[in-house]
Formats: sequence, structure tokens, C-alpha cells
Amino acid sequence: MRPAPLAAIEAVIFDLDGVLVDSEIWWDEVRQSFARERGRGWGETERMAVMGANSRQWSATMRERLALDDSAEQIERAIVDAVVARYRRDGPPLIPGAVEAVRRIAGRWPVAVASSAHREVIDAALESVGLVRDLRTVVSSDEVPHGKPEPDVYLEAARRLGAAPERCLVVEDSLNGVRAAKAAGMTVVLVPNHSVPPAPGATELADLVLERLSDLEPDTVASRAAIAGG
Repeated sequence: MRPAPLAAIEAVIFDLDGVLVDSEIWWDEVRQSFARERGRGWGETERMAVMGANSRQWSATMRERLALDDSAEQIERAIVDAVVARYRRDGPPLIPGAVEAVRRIAGRWPVAVASSAHREVIDAALESVGLVRDLRTVVSSDEVPHGKPEPDVYLEAARRLGAAPERCLVVEDSLNGVRAAKAAGMTVVLVPNHSVPPAPGATELADLVLERLSDLEPDTVASRAAIAGG
């Protein structure tokens, strides 16, 4: 799928964790603590196994990989409660310039968030950074059949925005997120997260890579992607 033509971008969809808030490390630390309390370990392999999964998927994966008697629902509740509590206790882990970039872009395009996170976590994050009123819609992967790398959450965001998938621009920070957006037929900008860098292959698959979200200019990204792709 080629990047959308310059004049065809009609909407911009942002991932949340690692793009708008520097929270990927929080999820990892919460899961590490959860595993440690049960005499288990949680490392890089386990983290990659749940990256992009929705709550049903990652809780089931944690139960299997940690060989726990806890139900997947109990694991999901414990992890979600711990992440929400951290937002309330510590405030948002801000990414410099991210909030300002979203507001600037929302002034010209319909904007959505499409995240793998549980809706309670999404709401806590967006409220903490003050972006709730800037977004046209918000979609959690828990609301669709499959999490990333399947395209479901991005296709649902496009549907709610009333935009054709090929005319949507997605901002992601992970390999599975880039794969999901590409599978949806969308143009994808990768902004690598420095706390939890994307898995190998993300840079090559994305249409364009930017160092900072503040550098994003949707009305020029298609032409830059075409140049970057040779």
C-alpha cells in the first residue's frame, strides 16, 4: 500500500503508550512487580510477547507464561488497577512536545487515539495530560476482536472518524503497532520511544521515521515518506 496522496490525508490517529505518554516502561515495571510477588520473572521476551495485545490477550499470555493459578480476569484487573493508580499518584509521564503536537494537529484534522490499553488506563492518561476535548474519538483494542498487530483498532477508529483507511495517517512507536496500521492500509509514521525502543523491523516497515512527535507535519508527511522510500 503506497502512502496516501498529499491532499488525501483526512484524519490522524495516534497510539497512546510510548507516543503521547512515556508509559511503556510503567506497564513493564507493573508486570515485573506482579511477577516478582509470585516468585516469577518478567523479562524482555515476556514483554515482547504482550506488546500491542489487548487486555484479553495479554492477561491470558501472562497467565500462561507465568504458570499462574490466577485467572486471566484477575491478572488483568491487578495490572490495570496498578497502572491507573500510578497515574493518580505520579501524574503523566510526559513526552516533550507530544501534547502540543496533538493540539496543533487537531486544529486542522480530526484526531483519534487508538490504543491497546484498557479503557480505564486510556481515560486516566488522557485526563492527566488534558487531551480529552481535543480528540474526536478514542478506541481501545478491548472494543474490537483482535489487538495489534491485527488492524481492527485502526479500522474502527477510521470508521468512527468517517475517514477512509487509506486517507488516515497513523503515529506509532512499536513494531506491532506499525504492522497493525499498515495492515489497515494506512500511512504510518514511526516515532521511536527512547525508554522502550521498537523491535527490529519497525523502522523498515514504517512509511516515515521521525525523531520527535513535534516534528510531525501531516500535510507533508506523504511526500516525505515517498522520498524516504526511494
